[in-house]
Amino acid sequence: MQRITTDICVIGGGSGGLSLAAGAAQMGARVVLFEADRMGGDCLNSGCVPSKALLAAAKAAHHAHGDPRMGVHGAPARIDFAAVKAHVADIIAGIAPHDSVERFTGLGVTVIEEHARFAGPRIVRSDSYEVTAKFTVISTGSKAAIPPIPGLDTVPFHTNETIFADTAQPDHLAIIGGGPIGIEMAQAHRRLGCEVTVIEATTILGRDDPALAAIITARLAEEGIRLVEGVGVSAVSGKAGAIRIDLADGSTVDASHLMVAAGRAPATAGLDLEAAGIHTARGAIVTDRRLRTSCRRVYAIGDVTGRAQFTHMAGYHAGIVIRNILFRLPAKIDDSIIPWVTYTDPELACVGLQEADAVSQFGAANIRCQTVSLADNDRARADRRTEGLVKLVTHRNGRILGAGIVAPAAGEMIMAWSLAIARRQKITAMAGTIAPYPTYGDAGKRAAGAFFTDALFSPRTRRLVRFLLKL
Repeated sequence: MQRITTDICVIGGGSGGLSLAAGAAQMGARVVLFEADRMGGDCLNSGCVPSKALLAAAKAAHHAHGDPRMGVHGAPARIDFAAVKAHVADIIAGIAPHDSVERFTGLGVTVIEEHARFAGPRIVRSDSYEVTAKFTVISTGSKAAIPPIPGLDTVPFHTNETIFADTAQPDHLAIIGGGPIGIEMAQAHRRLGCEVTVIEATTILGRDDPALAAIITARLAEEGIRLVEGVGVSAVSGKAGAIRIDLADGSTVDASHLMVAAGRAPATAGLDLEAAGIHTARGAIVTDRRLRTSCRRVYAIGDVTGRAQFTHMAGYHAGIVIRNILFRLPAKIDDSIIPWVTYTDPELACVGLQEADAVSQFGAANIRCQTVSLADNDRARADRRTEGLVKLVTHRNGRILGAGIVAPAAGEMIMAWSLAIARRQKITAMAGTIAPYPTYGDAGKRAAGAFFTDALFSPRTRRLVRFLLKL
């Protein structure tokens, strides 16, 4: 067994681990990185990248229909499903060199393509190596959660980890789970010519503001996706091409293909965390706000911590840990500034507190909400994309607490609000911003201005104006 002594040992070559390894190595630290599977992790290989590539193909197919309201008459797109999947694979292949073993070796990182496990608080082993590190960072991500549904283990089904490689076009895709992954895949497959049914035991997009989620579900239903809400799955049976899903209300769904999108679980199997005295809760590694585990020289970042499961969250965590390890700065995470986007069409983007959370934290009397519909936005009118809105949540003192947007480019629009919340700005800053016209972003400025409407157009203001005009 080869023995290595290093400054930082990173377990997991996903987005968080790669960000930390690259940054630390380029700043002069000795870094060892373990990755037994594919470099780039879930994001590159079975998450963010392939899903957005598939959604882009679906959008192209959708636009082929034209828009008769604009005098543009198209025709149904001809879908070559295998070619669509080849497009997805090509996008992954184009990005893969950035996350490759070769690139990281060139940066000075020692990459070991073996499974790692703890042998003590400062010792990590694989089949061929023993690494002693001053600090260790766990970045093993998450895996698709498989619910204990009777019969599920007897039928073929996809998760996000397998569906992008299947070149066969489903006749009818049934999706168990109505969260962001399930909903994105539902719209993509519907636009690519598949019949789609989404089954959600509670509420579709239940973690998002109901007013925003309702716009998305209405659009999905309009496109012909069957949405089953508030009904669980009691059993699954059948075979490839003929799947039967029995629902708790006695009804059934018959489908050619099945996808399970019931959330994700932290990937901690085989790490031997107990050897380092690392505690977990509900399967996730417990950390403090500096991302230190119960073993103070071991940190954990990204999905494995059980926090919000986003690639940009893992990257943010990597920056926090670099400041702690390399510069001895007590940097801490702030979960309130993390944006998230569901990449449907239109997109749904949020940052900060939602209305219910703000009311719970500050009390209803201290919360103000401003909502502007895209029906009143001239750019949306010109594009005939008026389904959407901007909703702002503020404290009565004007501090911006949260923002939610449904719009064709909501993911691009949310960044301004992320900055405002992170900098603890008040609504005056956004209301006074000059927005280019016509843009979807102008709806955000209008929503900010609505905070002042009651005071600005009040009887008191009118009396003041009349008095001043007499001078």
